[in-house]
Amino acid sequence: MRYLRARGASIDVAEDIAQETLARLVAITRDKKVGSLFALGFRIADNLLVDRYRRDSRYGLETDLEIHGDAPSLDRVMDSRRAVEVFQRCLNRMPRLRREVLVRRRLGQESCQAIGEALSLSPKAVEKHITRGLLDLRRAMEKAGIDRPGWDG
Repeated sequence: MRYLRARGASIDVAEDIAQETLARLVAITRDKKVGSLFALGFRIADNLLVDRYRRDSRYGLETDLEIHGDAPSLDRVMDSRRAVEVFQRCLNRMPRLRREVLVRRRLGQESCQAIGEALSLSPKAVEKHITRGLLDLRRAMEKAGIDRPGWDG
């Protein structure tokens, strides 16, 4: 209810959508195993809210529903959190030197020359560590099924 109210639904619309969401969740979980009941519930509620808005708009009904688009959707937030978890696990599994080079270059914005001097490596070796580190991260993201265009750019 709070989520729907925060998205602009009136109390009676929020109650209707919340009830329909619960009914659909019950029906879905009878047949399938659900990874995250909350995520699915929020997705269903969001879809029902948009459907309601579209239906009311199509028939010229006045609606007190105003979809708020400034905040990221719950799915986007959950996907981002999952990507961060996969990213962190992958970084933790990397060899210490590869991780340090990658973090210095990508987060610290240090030049390959500066990193090489600090770690007693040639700039070419630094570049190889960066390439291998990014490849490790890409593989981890792909293995986890996370498609984030531009995440490594």
